[in-house]
Amino acid sequence: MTLTAQEIRRHVMDYLEATECSIIEASPLHVTVKLSPRADRMLTDRPYYWGFVERTGVDPETLSFTFVFEPEKYDNLAAAAQAAPPFRPLRPGNPASAAGLPAGAGAAGMEAAADTGGITVSGPAMGPPGVPADPQDSILARFFGVVPALPRLGPGMIRREDIIYGSKRLRQIWAAARDEGKCLQLFEDPGSRQRMTLFSAAYEPWLAVCYKVEMSCDLKREELHFIGVSLTSGLIIPDFEAKLASRELTPRLPENIHIQPFELTVADGAGRLEGYLTSKLALMDYSWAEEARERLQLELNIVDIYYQELLKEQDEEKRLATLEQYNRRRKETAWQYEPQIAVSAVTYGLFHLRST
Repeated sequence: MTLTAQEIRRHVMDYLEATECSIIEASPLHVTVKLSPRADRMLTDRPYYWGFVERTGVDPETLSFTFVFEPEKYDNLAAAAQAAPPFRPLRPGNPASAAGLPAGAGAAGMEAAADTGGITVSGPAMGPPGVPADPQDSILARFFGVVPALPRLGPGMIRREDIIYGSKRLRQIWAAARDEGKCLQLFEDPGSRQRMTLFSAAYEPWLAVCYKVEMSCDLKREELHFIGVSLTSGLIIPDFEAKLASRELTPRLPENIHIQPFELTVADGAGRLEGYLTSKLALMDYSWAEEARERLQLELNIVDIYYQELLKEQDEEKRLATLEQYNRRRKETAWQYEPQIAVSAVTYGLFHLRST
């Protein structure tokens, strides 16, 4: 399984928007963001700093990052920006200058700007205010030679991190989203017309659980089952994500609606979902488990044959050490090849949807 750069970008942007981070700059290749306090706590691993903020009550200074989703294209674009000719002032009657391109660029320059996603480059990037772009222009450099630039530290620094499939930061964002979004309570957005109507709309409560089923031996397979049960009628929908796909959801209770009374408790609904999933798993094909047991027996026979002569050692101390190694090897082989099924709840919640 893998994800494209566009899918990864969508996941990251959804998390940043959900945690109310401030987007400074965004493009199809990157996003520069100032984290919100909520996201900073989850992603930056600064427990001592946040403990200081809580004790003193000062306003927190969150960190900023540039997340790059396609590093190669982003680096090529940055190299092209450095190699671009310097910006020239506008000249009357010059269409290339009016478009923000160097004089003489013409249509070729406009096509190049279109190829870079609408980002036109007008010269080398400028540094912070008051800091010369060239180290030779500083006062210290005039008297003492070129002074190497010091790294910028602290909240004002914008760190770059490449977000690709398998990267540590992406796994951290997924873990944070999973921890904070494990339990949900959402309402269907009725739209503006419902607020103006005379009668309130009836909303039906649903308990939905996304189960992860892991089938493992020396191979591994995972399945996701998103199942929902109505807490008023007891109806079970096996593909509950399809029911949610066309609806706008909000965490706030909308105006002019009422929730229908529960006929089932949350515990009763969870029991029905578990029973439904158990019966569904019982109907699956388990030929893979029989094949895994055959491979397990074959591996155990090989281990037995290997240690058969070694266990005949006359020296008692060596024989006991060999016996311990033999038992450990059999346990490791059984752990690797023994077929197992594990079921866990990835996320769950109450969804209040308009009755139909």
